[in-house]
Amino acid sequence: MIRNTFFLFFFFLGIIFISILFLPSLLLPNKIVLFGGKIFGYWSVFCLKIFLNTKLEIKGKENIIKNTKFFIASSHQSMFETFFLQTIFNSPKFILKYELLKIPVFGWYLSKIGSISVNRNKISKDNLGLLDKIKTASEKSNRPIIIFPQGTRVLPDERIPFKKGVGRIYNELNIKCQPVAINSGTVWPKKGGLKPNRKITISILEPVNPGLNPTDFINLIQTRIYSELDKMN
Repeated sequence: MIRNTFFLFFFFLGIIFISILFLPSLLLPNKIVLFGGKIFGYWSVFCLKIFLNTKLEIKGKENIIKNTKFFIASSHQSMFETFFLQTIFNSPKFILKYELLKIPVFGWYLSKIGSISVNRNKISKDNLGLLDKIKTASEKSNRPIIIFPQGTRVLPDERIPFKKGVGRIYNELNIKCQPVAINSGTVWPKKGGLKPNRKITISILEPVNPGLNPTDFINLIQTRIYSELDKMN
């Protein structure tokens, strides 16, 4: 309990401090803000190691796609991956809930770095054009787009079906996909207390080439990611 309190206090204190420190970057080139995003990632790891004695293992670095466009499809168990994956890949662009852009300061940063928002609570012109927004964002930047195919954070033992929209995005982008499996929920779950003295494993899986049927693509990455997560447990 004490560890949890110390972790959460210092983690969010650091996030607030970094956010304030980088406020001037909102008026500067994007690369300054993106550097701040990487600091968020390193800060999360530092707090996990110091306060929860968390070990971190990154597997499959040799699988990271280089010199060509790709998008990332990652499992989602914690807010950890939204911070730390920025340090492994080239500052990914996130597809996120529209409400997050309304958060003071933090939402300004999300807008500045070109995050793609979706309003889950209603059908709108923007939502209907989401695929076009994603395709345009991919074409105009070398930064990969990151997608969480489960659609939300899940518990470590949950194996919910991946969303069909991921297949449509794969088909529309027509580029390679980098699947990633992360068991961050075993340490930092969406419900309940944090778990000390455990290990977070990030497994970067073999790329999936374009050209598959969208349904076959979903089945493939779902099988690969869940099989990898099963090995971690």
